[in-house]
Amino acid sequence: MDKLSIFSRGFIKENAVFVLFLGLCPTLGTTTSAINGLAMGLATTFVLVMSNIVVSLVKSLIPDKVRIPAFIVIIATFVTVVELTMQAFLPDLFEVLGLFIPLIVVNCLILGRAEAFASKSNVFDSTLDGFGMGLGFSLALTILGGIREILGSGALFGFSFFEGDGMLIFVLAPGAFIVLGYLIAISNKINKT
Repeated sequence: MDKLSIFSRGFIKENAVFVLFLGLCPTLGTTTSAINGLAMGLATTFVLVMSNIVVSLVKSLIPDKVRIPAFIVIIATFVTVVELTMQAFLPDLFEVLGLFIPLIVVNCLILGRAEAFASKSNVFDSTLDGFGMGLGFSLALTILGGIREILGSGALFGFSFFEGDGMLIFVLAPGAFIVLGYLIAISNKINKT
């Protein structure tokens, strides 16, 4: 498989949110605004890239019987780095994302990529895969959060588009399901052409 397809498949053809339906808990829970979606996506991307690199480096040292627990320890290490960094330097964002940051440990996207790709590939390909899948995840969360923010409050990244109130439903949980459903339908249409 060529390097460009390893990197790019996470954007459209194998997007974690719109095609593989992985990581939907943070997708639905944190995307009340574009900045929240972007922050969660970038935090997940960092963990995904770093864990893919480490898994690829140590794959031959880990016995098969403890492979999954070892992967979870590696992932948890990088989640702790993200959590402590956000808590120290971005406390407001850390407060908003709250419990979803430690839950990156059990995000099936990260464990799935470690098991399906990084444990069978070299470091460079694993890094490309991590960046591609992570940036595709970030893009999906940012788009979902942006649409919800525009429809729910009339703003995007804090810049207001119109005066007055938006449609409250899009700021609430049902709005996440509605927007996600439409985005999945659009993604399916794009992938079929």
